Amino acid sequence: MTHDTIVIGSGPGGLVAALALARRGQRVLVVEQHYLPGGWSHSFALGGYRFSPGIHYLGDLGAGQSLRRILEGVGLSGEVDFCEMNPDAFDHFLIAGERFDVPKGFGPYLARLLERFPDERVGLLRYHQVLFQVLKEIRSVDSLLNFPEVLLVPFKAPALLRWGFRSLGTLLDACVKDPMARAVLTAQVGNHGLAPSQVSLGLHAAMHVHYHNGAFYPRGGAKRLPQAMIKVLRRHGGEIRVRARVDTIRIENGRATGVVLAGGEFLPAKNVISNADPHWLYTRLLPKASRGGHERKARRMNYTFSCMSLFCAVDMDMRGRGFDSGNYWYYRHTDIDAIYKRAQLALPGDQLDVMFVSVPTLKDPEYRPNGHHLLEAFTFVPYAPFERWAGTHPDERDAGYAALKHKLGEQMLDTLEAMIPGVRASLKFHSVATPLANDFYCATVRGAVYGTAKTASQIGPLSFSIKTPVPNVFQCGASTFSHGYAGAAYSGIFAAARVLGEGSPMKLMSPMDNGIRVFPSEDPDSWVGHG
Repeated sequence: MTHDTIVIGSGPGGLVAALALARRGQRVLVVEQHYLPGGWSHSFALGGYRFSPGIHYLGDLGAGQSLRRILEGVGLSGEVDFCEMNPDAFDHFLIAGERFDVPKGFGPYLARLLERFPDERVGLLRYHQVLFQVLKEIRSVDSLLNFPEVLLVPFKAPALLRWGFRSLGTLLDACVKDPMARAVLTAQVGNHGLAPSQVSLGLHAAMHVHYHNGAFYPRGGAKRLPQAMIKVLRRHGGEIRVRARVDTIRIENGRATGVVLAGGEFLPAKNVISNADPHWLYTRLLPKASRGGHERKARRMNYTFSCMSLFCAVDMDMRGRGFDSGNYWYYRHTDIDAIYKRAQLALPGDQLDVMFVSVPTLKDPEYRPNGHHLLEAFTFVPYAPFERWAGTHPDERDAGYAALKHKLGEQMLDTLEAMIPGVRASLKFHSVATPLANDFYCATVRGAVYGTAKTASQIGPLSFSIKTPVPNVFQCGASTFSHGYAGAAYSGIFAAARVLGEGSPMKLMSPMDNGIRVFPSEDPDSWVGHG
């Protein structure tokens, strides 16, 4: 059977695109190289426990907000619920021995900043004023990108003209001097995988505002999102195949006619959407003659750094120890910029400078396997030290790899012990993963956590567009529109709109119906009767 559209990859962008098209009556097939669907939003079982490596919190899920609009718009009402994380502290910053908690709502957040840093009042107010103005102008500038309207940009979007191609660090330098205040303002840049002096100011503004109305976690773990999407996809006649790695997109007479799987099976289609990273699209999937000069761009793009991952089960009373559903960002000192720049170039020294810790069993209190709590911890590392083993099977890697993996895992456990005294003695299970696991399970480029580096010179029109040189081949994912779950999901809607020739992507979605339920993870007793 010829499908109307084949989607390569089942990350958030690919699944959202597939759902939008299937709901419009298209025959859609999603092919996924991994044995688990979801891309970075999948969950996996290990040692009798379930871990979710890529989703630790989502924003904009309140009534009427953007991510909720997408999820309800593609038919997930009644199929997935969320737990709201601690509204008084969905992020905890542990910086140089000091703690700062990030609450829900910009008003409480700003009040907390001004209370802690009264001498920086003027700078903090200016910093946020610019941040909001840049984001506002980014959202309105689309109508000004055609001639002669483009001549109005200096008058209609002055903040964007001044700051749009600058880094977060540039604005920080112009507004705030206190080292701890600067650290607090930039502690979330781990969500970009870049130093403050590198990440686009506009992108950081979008991420920052994404969480202003609180943070949320999927009830049942990250896997509930791809599971719900696949359920709705099948309801509308769509299909998904796992363990189906695409070898090439077949091109005939300048148009795609389908995809060829590794092993030679040909799957015909009228359109193809690639949710694989553009690097793979332009260096492997498209025949060389169809790449239209994009191969050189793909090869020269910079990517975010990678990470070491630590997954643990512990026999501890985490809530009794003072922990809650919020995330924990550990920084050894206040120079966040130096920490992230070092992470791009070198492995940690004797101590870790940065580590992110999530306690998913406090975010979703229904899941307590064997009565144990789960911990997911990550620290950022460069890819180069692991490159010599790239592409090898884990059983083929030598003692040098095992030693490096063990050393970094022990450093992560040492840092975890400093944060949670007694955690080593309470371990019931733990497993360490290197950047090579990212490559294997999520088809990353050099283990990159967030796709292309979102610097000012690699975003917007300077990134990869949804369109490709082949008229009926489109792309979506973290290296196109934006990274993170929401950014990838948005890219899927835009890709589906391109396939259908629909000018407004939002027309592909059903009206919001508030059918997605949200429960307070800090008060699981309130869930009674809501199975």
